Amino acid sequence: MRPQETVERALGLSRADGCVVIADESSTVNVRWAANTLTTNGDSRARSVTVISTIDGTAGTAAGVVSRNGYEAADLEELVRRSEQAARDAGAAEDAQPLVAGGPQSPHWDQDVAATSSDVFGEMAPDLGEMFAAARSGGIDLFGFAEHDVSSTFVGTSTGLRLRHDQPTARFEVTAKSADWSRSTWAGRSGRDFGVVDLGDVDAELRRGLSWQERRIDLPAGRYDTLMPPGTVADLMVYLYWTAAARDAADGRTVFSAPGGGTRVGESLASLPLALYSDPAHPDLACAPFVIAGASSSSSSVFDNGLSVERTDWISDGRLAALLQTRHTAQQSGAPCTPSIDNLVLEVPGASESLDELIAGTERALVLTCLWYIREVDPQTLLLTGLTRDGVYLVENGEIVGAVNNFRFNESPVDLLSRVETAGASTSTLPREWGDYFARASMPPLLVRDFNMSTVSQAS
Repeated sequence: MRPQETVERALGLSRADGCVVIADESSTVNVRWAANTLTTNGDSRARSVTVISTIDGTAGTAAGVVSRNGYEAADLEELVRRSEQAARDAGAAEDAQPLVAGGPQSPHWDQDVAATSSDVFGEMAPDLGEMFAAARSGGIDLFGFAEHDVSSTFVGTSTGLRLRHDQPTARFEVTAKSADWSRSTWAGRSGRDFGVVDLGDVDAELRRGLSWQERRIDLPAGRYDTLMPPGTVADLMVYLYWTAAARDAADGRTVFSAPGGGTRVGESLASLPLALYSDPAHPDLACAPFVIAGASSSSSSVFDNGLSVERTDWISDGRLAALLQTRHTAQQSGAPCTPSIDNLVLEVPGASESLDELIAGTERALVLTCLWYIREVDPQTLLLTGLTRDGVYLVENGEIVGAVNNFRFNESPVDLLSRVETAGASTSTLPREWGDYFARASMPPLLVRDFNMSTVSQAS
């Protein structure tokens, strides 16, 4: 059964006062390699359906949500009835709003589901083989994977909405190790397809990192001026974005809460004119132009499914401009409704330098490759901890002079913004830690003053 039919049949079975049906179909292909040899490849298909029933009562409107993976047509009536029962068993929903109605319908609603195949690796495969051969001859071991996914999401409502979004996502990650595995570095790319992956550029990046590690310099823990490549910036900014719910801030529970009540919207966070925004129409990071919400939370609402989204500035000219708002929280705060969008861009107007150019203009600083094992320590300050990985380098007088030991860091991405000294040009990048969940980001390299390397780490 096609997902469009799933939506229509489930809506037709509904006896609730309102109903939203979300049907997802995805196809994924991947190849993996270890020690310069392809090890596995995969081709998978997945489907899921979520039924949201709303029931009006004297105390308000309740919502019941039921989801199932790998469903069959015969399962739909049971799912709809379970959703309706869940709504009857629930109390009135605090975030209740009229279901979204009207607006443009997706013109390609009835087209067949988009899918990917192993053909996406066709142009890259020969170059990957050559890269493996060159690594063997150079005493380098390569480990990694390439994955391409195409997901089609269909949202239909009892109010007449019929919306569809097709999302292709390509991810490429590779780790290079020296023959004795004492040195290690990493590179990652993401985009809509593997056209974003220049294997010659990747190979040069990996070899350069390994060569920088031939000289080892031990440094103690402390605060260091630090050059952050776009991927490390993305890992911190994505976490900032995930925690930017207006409801939580208004309740006094996050770094975006104002002393004495309210939020910090309007407050200056950076001396540079930084802009942090999301835009579903971004040419390199296009994503769903409407809300898709399978559950309600402080930053999302099932009642907002199908609501149109457009570019939203979270930080503008260095000032906090908006937080994540549902229609419900927007009504409470009097602020505009600013739902979550599945991409994130940080940029400084006019910035044009690359990471290499920032290195050349820096007297002394550390240069990171990537961050990992990032965890939240204190939500009130958004203090995060984690580890550096796969190469930390020392710059002296505009040149890399060697690799230093790894560190555990303790940093708040909000406080970090106030210490950004210089920013380069923003480029599409893959967050190392969060790439599985958030692959659409464009970030600049940053020079940050006094990055807190709290302890020395033995991690490699």
